[in-house]
Amino acid sequence: MTQGGKHMKKHGFVYEFKKNKALFFMVAPTVLLVLVMSYLPMSGLVLAFKNYRFDLGVFGSEWNGLENFRYLFQSGAGWLITRNTILYNLLNLITSQGLAIVVAVIISELTGRIFKKITQSVIFLPYFISWVIVGTFVFNIFNYETGVLNNIITAFGGEKVNVYSMPGVWPWIICIFNAWKWVGYNSIIYIAAITSIDAECYEAADIDGANVFQKIWYITFPSIRPTIITMLLLQVGRILRGDFEMFYQIVGNNGQLYDATDVIDTYVFRSLLTNSNFGMTAAATFYQSVLCFIIIMVVNQIVKKVEADYALF
Repeated sequence: MTQGGKHMKKHGFVYEFKKNKALFFMVAPTVLLVLVMSYLPMSGLVLAFKNYRFDLGVFGSEWNGLENFRYLFQSGAGWLITRNTILYNLLNLITSQGLAIVVAVIISELTGRIFKKITQSVIFLPYFISWVIVGTFVFNIFNYETGVLNNIITAFGGEKVNVYSMPGVWPWIICIFNAWKWVGYNSIIYIAAITSIDAECYEAADIDGANVFQKIWYITFPSIRPTIITMLLLQVGRILRGDFEMFYQIVGNNGQLYDATDVIDTYVFRSLLTNSNFGMTAAATFYQSVLCFIIIMVVNQIVKKVEADYALF
């Protein structure tokens, strides 16, 4: 008993704190920041289940059960923004991650050291450009009066097109600019994974007479598959979280494009600006978080059953 008690005591929190006091003090500011900025605001989620009144406040307002959720979906907005958010994220996931893998493989195959560094730097540069600037690029390209696109069309004798009244083309425009901005950043992760592959594998393939495409298919892709799966899992966990800044800066407050470009994040932001139904906007945010959690858990369990080593947890 005494030995067991001593053993437990040595592995208790007080023992660990005394032993690693400096480490606990170093991590304390981060823990405090996360607690204040991430966990304490979660108390506001009760708004999703309340009929909010300004005079009664968050905790004084009456409970109304699931009425806010019911109103969100009966109005048609819930299904629309859910569909748009999922489709945009799937499209961006396929294009940005797929293009990042291709770019990483191409850069890794380049032989010129200086040219490789310059190419990688140029591709990585868009990551540092804010969405505000990207939105300005988009406007200057597709503006009806002075846009580059219409100037080119009229120069060849064509008639101007009002892209801002064509909802069908905007998913592709958003997807292209998203891939352009993120491909350099995402490719760095895959380049690091490719760099860690044992060079002897490629040397053995050269001896066997394999060409560059065979080496990529049979050595590179299988070796970076765990990285690809991990990145996909992390992205799937955010499949219901649209990049608010990207959508808002590229599309703006154009009512003609809402049906094609509105995602949960932009809908919540606009609802807070245009009406005082805080309960419904809180319900949309709560619904988004819960569904993201369910999706990542389900996908992770599927991956764990197929190949446990590739699962996140």
